[in-house]
Amino acid sequence: MSTTTRPLLQIHIGSTRPQRIGPAFAAWFAAMADKHAMFEVEVIDLAEVDLPFLDEPHHPRLRRYVHQHTLDWSATVERADAFVLVTPEYNYGYSAVMKNALDHLCHEWADKAVGFVSYGGIGAGTRAVQQLKQVVTTLRMVPVLESVNIPFAMKKLTAEHKFANDADADQAAMLMLDELARVTGKLRPAKR
Repeated sequence: MSTTTRPLLQIHIGSTRPQRIGPAFAAWFAAMADKHAMFEVEVIDLAEVDLPFLDEPHHPRLRRYVHQHTLDWSATVERADAFVLVTPEYNYGYSAVMKNALDHLCHEWADKAVGFVSYGGIGAGTRAVQQLKQVVTTLRMVPVLESVNIPFAMKKLTAEHKFANDADADQAAMLMLDELARVTGKLRPAKR
């Protein structure tokens, strides 16, 4: 496939707090996606997007946005064909900034595949993913079964704050990317 016809995979970093480690896992996954070569890859850092808490006067399903930040966010999400949400686990759940980013829009998320890279302590962020699946399916996204779950995440970082990945994580990433590509091909054939 030529690079101009590859679907766009957006990798969303779902933590904005100081000293966060999500960017290390997002950078690693973006490199894996580049190696996989079935997607164009774009990393979206919700800290840089900096959405205020939902402040639109109309329900997102109406797409009657009045604020520029929502119009910009809509255009960003609309251009994607698939997503990977990189999520920490906070108190058995996912971050408020991730929920806010999802809730800002409605139709822009629909009919697109989504995968998860989660990280945390012993639970590896899996409880956050279970909660996220309820939200993304309501937005008509299609979560893939395969995922990447990173336990004891702080111990997996190098002194340079990079993910010191291993063969198991690499294999999980490739399996998830295979499934994202397969499902995206079925959901978005008109764009190809």
